[in-house]
Amino acid sequence: MDEALNDAAAPDGLVTAIRPRRLEVWLPILIVAFDQISKALVRATLSIHESVTIVPGFVDFTHVRNSGAAFGILNYADFPFKTVIIAVVATAALIGVGVYAASLAHHQLVARIGLSLIIGGAAGNLLDRLIAGSVVDFVDVYWRSYHFWAFNVADSAISIGVAIMILDMLGVDKRGAVGVGKT
Repeated sequence: MDEALNDAAAPDGLVTAIRPRRLEVWLPILIVAFDQISKALVRATLSIHESVTIVPGFVDFTHVRNSGAAFGILNYADFPFKTVIIAVVATAALIGVGVYAASLAHHQLVARIGLSLIIGGAAGNLLDRLIAGSVVDFVDVYWRSYHFWAFNVADSAISIGVAIMILDMLGVDKRGAVGVGKT
């Protein structure tokens, strides 16, 4: 029934392919929800800079705030309207990615999934910036004295989305081979 409605004949004889974009709506919503719930739990259970060991010697949950951009860039910089500027840039990027995602064809599933992850993650972090002026990060991955930047669910979604987009652009097909059979 849905297929018949989606591929209805247009008055000029052309077939229109109006397909619902459920993936692009629900995946970002789920990511934002999971991200915001996880951050609320961290805020409710850990004081700032308090840690709980998850995997000894490898992963802690540590409540930190990032008032800067990705990977803590500009975290310690102080300039007028910093929060507003970062939020405006993030909003512009989110809109740009959204417009690009909307232009993708229905069959470009891998790219649509990657962009949906990026949109969900960006929206989750943007909410924090708009509400609190900073982003809650809490996953602290380390090995001995080497620490990776603390991150959160939204950051993970963005990173996975970018990796998926890179693989899609490199032409990784369904068999997992790069460029096999591509001309």
